[in-house]
Amino acid sequence: MTRVILDISRLISRVRYSTPSGVDRVEMAYARGLMRLYGDALSFAAVHPTGLYGRISHATASAYLEELEQRWAKGGVEPRQRSILSVLPWMARLLPKRARLSTAAERPVYVQVSPHHLTNARKVQSILARENARFLCMVHDLIPIEYPEYARPSGAALHSRRMQTLADHADAVIVNSAATGHAFRPWIERSGHQIALHVALLGTEPLADVAHGNSSDDRPYFVCLGTIEPRKNHLLLLNLWRHFGEFLPASNIPRLVIIGKRGWENEQVLDMLDRCPALKSHVEEVSGCSDAQLAALLRGARALLMPSFAEGFGMPVAEALSVGVPVICSDIPAHHEVGGTVPDYVDPLDGTGWKALIQDFAHCGPAYQAQQKRIPRWHEPTWADHMEIVGNAISLLSDKPARG
Repeated sequence: MTRVILDISRLISRVRYSTPSGVDRVEMAYARGLMRLYGDALSFAAVHPTGLYGRISHATASAYLEELEQRWAKGGVEPRQRSILSVLPWMARLLPKRARLSTAAERPVYVQVSPHHLTNARKVQSILARENARFLCMVHDLIPIEYPEYARPSGAALHSRRMQTLADHADAVIVNSAATGHAFRPWIERSGHQIALHVALLGTEPLADVAHGNSSDDRPYFVCLGTIEPRKNHLLLLNLWRHFGEFLPASNIPRLVIIGKRGWENEQVLDMLDRCPALKSHVEEVSGCSDAQLAALLRGARALLMPSFAEGFGMPVAEALSVGVPVICSDIPAHHEVGGTVPDYVDPLDGTGWKALIQDFAHCGPAYQAQQKRIPRWHEPTWADHMEIVGNAISLLSDKPARG
């Protein structure tokens, strides 16, 4: 069986955190999925926060993954960020051991799911040379390059360096949607290398089987899930709810529950959340959610709202539909790939369209009833399907020499 090395640098870098990001969850899913597929033929490696690269024993990696999953399940019960002193024992246990130089006959496949250290092309080249490995990496999106206005000021340049590293060194790339694949293909064409491209929708994260949650009162509520950042278009929803607050009786206004940490370049959104009087009684911000709390809130929602301008993959859309919660989302390719014909799609700038659908869903109107009838026809993307594609991609690399 082909030997596989999984890079878990991202998960180790998150040793202080109690709640996961989307990329964290994907790297965890790969760890679990590849362990099932390859067993003892799977090795773990990482670039430690100290900068040291090497292997991590199967036992140590497994224990850390278990502890991390338990911490995620508790979520908001624990501190959002642990002290450095409290995580020093794990930092010490997870110090990698220097990998021995692989022989020419071994040729493992090195799998990296996160963008961690991809800006350092020399580091990646050194790792692949030491491991004599072929390189399979995941691309989550190219949003900082395609939409630099939604990224941090240095985001486009940093992400371009990551994509160039892959163009120079990857043997195969997994993309989480055809939309992401379309965005990455020009990098392959310019590279002059043969880089296999595999589309594999992310698996749907199982939500905890808990009782439906409630917001702070008995009014119907909508959930918006994701980091509060410009491309998520929270501003559209906040302006709609401010309009509701000014023109509707309080008892007729549904609640909006915004779940996610505060991101960057968001002054206007944060000012509205903190200081807009019309929103105080109708908009609730929840950060540091445990898995159980998130599941309860989503299961009890009238619908998920996703007005994003751009996405690589719409994980919240899949999570909502998987438990029968309707979705109103922006009319962008990534959402269509996940939701198919089930959600109600609206242009992210069409405030009137969003307003009409939210009011219809709040009162269980015709559009809400129609989507409820469509939901049973939705096909859920699974991690089993995703990992089957990954396994095939690894098999196709088994006879391919490492990139020079």
